[in-house]
Amino acid sequence: MPDTPATQTHHGERDGDATTMGHRDLLSLDDLDATTITALLEDAVALAAAWNDRDVLPSLAGRRIALVRDDGGWRNTTALALGAAELGATVVDVPVTLSGRESLADLAGYLDNWFDLIAIRSPSLSRLRELADDAEAPVINLRTTSNHPCETLGDLAHVVARRGMAGLDGLRVVAIAPEGNILGSWVEASAVLPITVTQVYPERWHVEDAPSDRFAATADLDAIDDADLLITDCWPTDATPADLLAYQVDIDLLTRLATGAHFIPCPPVTRGEEVSADAMDHSSCQVPAAKAWLLHAQNAVLRWALRTDERS
Repeated sequence: MPDTPATQTHHGERDGDATTMGHRDLLSLDDLDATTITALLEDAVALAAAWNDRDVLPSLAGRRIALVRDDGGWRNTTALALGAAELGATVVDVPVTLSGRESLADLAGYLDNWFDLIAIRSPSLSRLRELADDAEAPVINLRTTSNHPCETLGDLAHVVARRGMAGLDGLRVVAIAPEGNILGSWVEASAVLPITVTQVYPERWHVEDAPSDRFAATADLDAIDDADLLITDCWPTDATPADLLAYQVDIDLLTRLATGAHFIPCPPVTRGEEVSADAMDHSSCQVPAAKAWLLHAQNAVLRWALRTDERS
């Protein structure tokens, strides 16, 4: 493969550290260190201020981004396309799948010919890692069935915008959610950041073999009483209302939250299942405001991956 501008930019060994000249992928939050995540959140806050002033600098001008939508969903891919365009990048939807006949090494080579970065939403984290190993361009994980790192970064940026960076120290996150990609990325975050994450759910759907000693799982809803941040995810497909209705977030449960605690259900929210309709209108429910931060967090990731966050 010829040395195009894209491949010349990104030669080198990968790492998650923002201090070396390695290849920067974002595949899992626990691939990064706390310093890198903190820098991403600080940049997201700065980018949000510029966005609100309609004064976003085109720091990605001339960069070419492949956007691969290898499964459903629309929020973070739409936010990626809009945010990158505001930063001056060219974003192209690439209609490929990681589960086709073509080898990932071949696919990576073709994408490297034309793109500086690959942002992809695809079911398999292991396939995504394989693509990242083969590609010269950095690869950004927009969602797998195992994790959802940009979603969690967006929620963390929302917290930082309201509580300051010091507000992350000791942040108590409670997830009324089954094992899945949302909870998976919060577990990853707890392995790196000074936060605790508690899963509150029937034992049948508890996380197993969590790589963090700041994660715990319980079936006891009393664990929500100390939460700074309460999150939910969709009911698992093998559940019935009888299994999980006791874990529905409703007004009575939200009144138990501490003053200043936020409730951020992960969309798409099924009202009447994981969240009651009236809970979505409660003052503690911050989902529209929090999800606005997905765009800014992903913009920060793009700038970091393409090294435009580095200032002289």
